[in-house]
Amino acid sequence: MEAKTKDLWVLIETKEDGSAQNVGLELLNPGRMLADKQGGALVAIVIGNNVDESVKAASAYGADKVIVVEGEEYQRYTTDAYATALVTLVEKYGPTSMMIGATPHGRDLGPRVSCRLQTGLTADCTALDIDEESGNVAWTRPAFGGNLMATILCPDHRPQIGTVRPGVFKKADPTEGKAEIIREDIHVPADQIRTKLLESIKEAAGELVDLEGAEIIVSGGRGVGGPEGFAPVKELADALGGVVGTSRAAVDAGWIAHAHQVGQTGKTVGPKLYVACGISGAIQHVAGMSSSDCIVAINKDPDAPIFDIADYGIVGDLFEVLPILTAEVKKLKG
Repeated sequence: MEAKTKDLWVLIETKEDGSAQNVGLELLNPGRMLADKQGGALVAIVIGNNVDESVKAASAYGADKVIVVEGEEYQRYTTDAYATALVTLVEKYGPTSMMIGATPHGRDLGPRVSCRLQTGLTADCTALDIDEESGNVAWTRPAFGGNLMATILCPDHRPQIGTVRPGVFKKADPTEGKAEIIREDIHVPADQIRTKLLESIKEAAGELVDLEGAEIIVSGGRGVGGPEGFAPVKELADALGGVVGTSRAAVDAGWIAHAHQVGQTGKTVGPKLYVACGISGAIQHVAGMSSSDCIVAINKDPDAPIFDIADYGIVGDLFEVLPILTAEVKKLKG
């Protein structure tokens, strides 16, 4: 289809209580820059039930307009209901580009919508810009197993769609918000929704780890040597009031659960402090934590790539360094 406007859309994913997931609010930040470069408005799309809180948040975090679709059928996410609503909106308004969070729901919805609209989709993006020559969105994502970063353009079809990993971008500072609110009455009959939630299990695979929401993460990699090697990592994390992260190598070795994994095949995080212990700094891991405000690296190898992106580096044995750091943190906390 052809674009009717130069607007850029951001889907604000909602929770069952109607509040907004962080990733949509995060995407309004780069969305502002992209929309301005495209010469269009930044439009937030809110689909759910009793979503007033999400609408206010979208306005506060920078949207020029908020298009709202409400109904009981959107209380919980279903592919059929959400895809029908979003496709109906796109066909009516014709944005030139659209961003969706690369959450489990977003990764399900994005391909379905792009297929129905017969346009492309760039999945799991970690960087965004506008290509100066063509004016198209430049979607950057890991490729070839994370060994390089590919920048992809969608020149022939509209809208350009991409899913963007949570935690890659930070939310802008909220304002009072003066977005124009547009409400659309779109309903999907129950017989057109082919899936039904039978049971919701809040905790799966044991411990839940909120890496994406953590302000401090202490991660251990191959250098910890085994499951017991995470003990000093956890002690420092506890002393700092943070959580434990890890690299893929430690998960693949069976030393720690996948829920702790940071990187291309784990979680993308952006904490205030990220401490990398015994992590070499492979591009797959760096893709998941490079947006951290402050990165501290501890590694025996002075040539480890992790030092290239670290704000502070300590060359040394983590089993000697971590207990000293932990003791100093505890001393400072009294």
